[in-house]
Amino acid sequence: MPAPDARVALVTCAHFPDLWEDDHPLRDALLARGVAVEVLRWDDADADWSRFDLTVIRSPWDYVARHEQFVAWARGVPRLANPADIIAWNTDKRYLSDLAAAGVPVIPTDFVGPGETWSAPRAGEWVVKPTVSAGSQDTARYALPEQLDGARAHVTRLTAAGRTAMIQPYLAAVATAGETALLCFPDATGQLSFSHAIRKGPMLRQTGEHAVEVGSEEITPRTPSEAELEVARQVLAAVPGGSKRLLYARVDVIPGPDGAPRMIELELTEPALFFGTAPGAADRFADAILARL
Repeated sequence: MPAPDARVALVTCAHFPDLWEDDHPLRDALLARGVAVEVLRWDDADADWSRFDLTVIRSPWDYVARHEQFVAWARGVPRLANPADIIAWNTDKRYLSDLAAAGVPVIPTDFVGPGETWSAPRAGEWVVKPTVSAGSQDTARYALPEQLDGARAHVTRLTAAGRTAMIQPYLAAVATAGETALLCFPDATGQLSFSHAIRKGPMLRQTGEHAVEVGSEEITPRTPSEAELEVARQVLAAVPGGSKRLLYARVDVIPGPDGAPRMIELELTEPALFFGTAPGAADRFADAILARL
């Protein structure tokens, strides 16, 4: 049991004042363990974060337009999970370059910053998005060379706004195998270990010559392969400062052209943890929080 009067803040945003519904099992599991739980917006000017034994980021999904403010907020929270330096690193997808340099099999990615010029590929399907985004905001898929003008305009629009664009190949496995999201929480030793996994269906669908529509994901439980688990282990081993500092991690992988899994995203800030897809997952995470307390 936690120490008397242990207090935990679960961080959300104005869109989900009572948490996103998938996090309700976590809230209930903490309450059942005698933890005092408060749900607060990250940008609540009246919040006193020093009152909490641990502040756990869950659904602050409106931070993208205020990224610098969000990072500054994280640095001002005394006991934050995950730590503020990880938040600053992970909320800009240029972290993919760091992981690639460490030998992690990531999706090949080109980055184009303000004032830089994009050398577009000759052909193929490509996804363009900003390096700071959430929920596929400002993300689109283009077939080249037919939609080259649209892709270039997208990159230019992002960079003209002072943002960095990233361009990745669209992998056909998105529509067949789908992405595998591997959820990891600390074990009894404090080391991150695999908890459960889900399959995510496609979100980006081409709907004509130029338009790209964002659709709802189809989420189902999945048993990951050993190759996918190995990629997750490689990713976590490359986290700056070591993964033992983390309270949670989500590693998203997808088969590459050769069928081998590649990491498409590492979620260490505000990932959906899909408690509703795996019995016992919320309890495992609640126990990990208690261990931190």
